[in-house]
Amino acid sequence: MLPETLVFGVALIVTGLVLFLLIYFVILLSDLECDHLNAQECCSKLNCWVVPKVAAHCFVSFIVLLNGNWILFLVNLPIIGWLLYDLFKVPAGNLGIYDPAEIHNRGMVQKHLRNTMIELVFYLIIFFVYVYCMIIALLKGDPIRRHEEEEFVTDF
Repeated sequence: MLPETLVFGVALIVTGLVLFLLIYFVILLSDLECDHLNAQECCSKLNCWVVPKVAAHCFVSFIVLLNGNWILFLVNLPIIGWLLYDLFKVPAGNLGIYDPAEIHNRGMVQKHLRNTMIELVFYLIIFFVYVYCMIIALLKGDPIRRHEEEEFVTDF
């Protein structure tokens, strides 16, 4: 079992990195929507970051589960299911979740942008939940007598 402060510190760092990655996704998809970027270039940039995003979220969920925080693991479980479903439902012949041949058909850019915004809101909420849990983990115990039960710290 890992210390709570370490678990929540790692969770904060990884969630912050995923937040920056999702902002990058939003920028690329909006550039594609405005025709500032061609579909081939945009989809290749997006597809290379899909698996690391899923792996990062699974890693954070695993260390939270290892620490025994079942509620946080259950909160993370639906987004893991959604990310894995998106990853495994890619039709045969497509280059990835973001396929340059189909990205402009049937409003796929708006669908991907909407899904990215939903993920962004989820990660913002869970980031602040991890911040709260980190503060609670840091404040546990008596701040005056942290190391020894009998000795008081009087020098400041």
